[in-house]
Amino acid sequence: MTIPVQLLRSVPVAQGTTAFHFSKPAGFGFKPGQACDLILPGQAQNNGADTRHAFSIVSAPHEDELVFATRMRDSPFKRALAQLQPGTTMELDGPFGSLTLHKKAERAAVFIAGGIGITPFMSMVRHAAHSHSTQPLVLLYSNRRPEDAAFLTELQALAAAHAPLRLIATMTDMAHATQPWDGATGAIDSALLQKIANGLDAPIFYVSGPPPMVAALRDTLEATGIDEDDVRSEEFYGY
Repeated sequence: MTIPVQLLRSVPVAQGTTAFHFSKPAGFGFKPGQACDLILPGQAQNNGADTRHAFSIVSAPHEDELVFATRMRDSPFKRALAQLQPGTTMELDGPFGSLTLHKKAERAAVFIAGGIGITPFMSMVRHAAHSHSTQPLVLLYSNRRPEDAAFLTELQALAAAHAPLRLIATMTDMAHATQPWDGATGAIDSALLQKIANGLDAPIFYVSGPPPMVAALRDTLEATGIDEDDVRSEEFYGY
């Protein structure tokens, strides 16, 4: 069964990336890291890729809106989404997905996000900060350029305010950047992952982003000596 939600506003959060804010239905619950299908108006009975799309929920469970963010690619669905006006009613199907935080809070979590793969982790870190969780969290966030990094300013503020969260943001294509960056550059590699793993107690790794990146990082984690049972991942097709 689908649920109607109303578009409240859309906000650019990075170059080519937009966050869509929707009304939150009464009693709607989800776990940080889960996703929903957004369905274009009047298309609830249509399962085609041009009428619905899965998005991780950016907002945390305590927030009074449902927020989804996406790269605005030139696809029929994205073009239709971009044209929707505030007040438009869409249909929501979900929540679903198992990329959620493990229950043993004594074990650290290492989130590895590439580009728009940051979205499920936004919900997790917002929830951790709101609930004053003491669980150690490390977020590795890779983008080509600072202007491509959605929610980067918010993440920097969260890491500064919530001591158990450590943020390591890196840029891989500063030669084509228009914004300055004095942080890390280069890809997330085995040396960095090994350094992080050695400093944490039995961490579990979460990887989210484009399929090639997820596959490459899973291989890197395995080469680093991380047990595959301690690696969870989600691939963002079509983002």
